[in-house]
Amino acid sequence: MEKLKLDKALEELRKSKERKFDQTIDLIVNLRGVDIRKTNVSLVIDVPHKVRDKKVCGFLMGKNDLVKTITKPEFKKYADKAALRHLVEEYDFFIAHASLMPAVATTFGKALGPAGKMPSPQLGIITKEDADAIKPLLEKISKSVKIRAKEASLKIPVGKASMKDEDIIDNIKVIYKAIENALPTKKENVKNVLVKMTMSKPVGVEL
Repeated sequence: MEKLKLDKALEELRKSKERKFDQTIDLIVNLRGVDIRKTNVSLVIDVPHKVRDKKVCGFLMGKNDLVKTITKPEFKKYADKAALRHLVEEYDFFIAHASLMPAVATTFGKALGPAGKMPSPQLGIITKEDADAIKPLLEKISKSVKIRAKEASLKIPVGKASMKDEDIIDNIKVIYKAIENALPTKKENVKNVLVKMTMSKPVGVEL
């Protein structure tokens, strides 16, 4: 497959048939020489430009106007597997008050863990629940991309078709660099890199 510079690749993608929705632009990084079962590629990356809106749910001590809240007395509702599955599918990100984390792990861990959505000290565990603590966290979450490799091909949303090309390119560069740095032998572990829109064919890129 021919490899294009990022700006040319996005130009190529934009030639594809227009759709009635705002397509997502994905970065696909195919790996080689990495045993994903032994090498933990799990990252939270801060990107310069928001990729999409994220639905955030909080396991908190008290109800909060800034975020959908589940308080400790409500945890028992999620002993029901269907309710738990629906919750994990509905929300992109989960935050929690530090004191509730043992109960969160017990009640929600078996569903949030495999989905890569467990609140983490890196991004999501808080010790205060006021607006001054939660607002900046929500802002940070809106500009973060979570990656958890389950196979040797990573597909990461990096932007929307409605975004400017330069903003998408900024995001791609930051995300790709973080992935490369997390690999055992860096660039040697990257087989190839592609970009695609939701409904387009992938285009090979040079990074």
